[in-house]
Amino acid sequence: MRAEKGRSGGPVCRMCRTALPPVGRGRPALYCSRSCQAKAYRRRKQTPVPAPERPVAEAPSGKRLRIAEALWRIAAERGLHAASLREVAAEAGVSLRAVQYHFGSKHRLLVDGLHLLHAENERIARSRIPFDATEPRGLLRAVLDEFLPVDAQRATALRVFAAYYARSLTDPDLAKVFLPAEQPLERLVAELISVARADGRTAPGLDPWREADLLVSGAVGLGSDVLHGRRTLDEVRRTLDYHLDRIFAGDRRAGR
Repeated sequence: MRAEKGRSGGPVCRMCRTALPPVGRGRPALYCSRSCQAKAYRRRKQTPVPAPERPVAEAPSGKRLRIAEALWRIAAERGLHAASLREVAAEAGVSLRAVQYHFGSKHRLLVDGLHLLHAENERIARSRIPFDATEPRGLLRAVLDEFLPVDAQRATALRVFAAYYARSLTDPDLAKVFLPAEQPLERLVAELISVARADGRTAPGLDPWREADLLVSGAVGLGSDVLHGRRTLDEVRRTLDYHLDRIFAGDRRAGR
């Protein structure tokens, strides 16, 4: 700890502010006497140190998740432009002050809401995707199903992501969350294909990353077509199965 300085620039006692004599070598004195040192010790023992303020929890739970879910419903039904703090508060059944307390501003609500949506979707997906390393094709097929409006939850999520996509084109902060540089979805699909290729279960000469790009972008785009009514879910699944058949052409054990 550094010694405090007085107006003259020299060190002063931390208790009584008396000027301290200059010290040649060694650690500088903090107090002018043992009496002041004892007073400082007693003060530290008697005065409790205030606990640091804890930041608002980022975990998707409680009122914070309730507010985020209200944002998602508004985004899915009316778009993000309609998601004012007052509208979100009314949809969530909480006060405007509660929304401001948990998120601060609309922009912070949008950014944090997207973080929470990613986390919630990942949690739900992990709970329903049966992980079976011996069946890479089936595992990959289950992963691709997460990009399709198979049920109400996934349909709502796709609508919300579509609303965020439009907004992210003009908002760099949202773009960083919406399209992370590490590309986790493409990486996951590429890794599944790489494992199958190493086991000799794919067609020869495949590039896992290029196949992953095609599968992810294709599934996302086809899922949007289902939302618009341009294609049926069965048609989209047949298209994805066609691509999976091509990837796993060397695997006689693969099945649909």
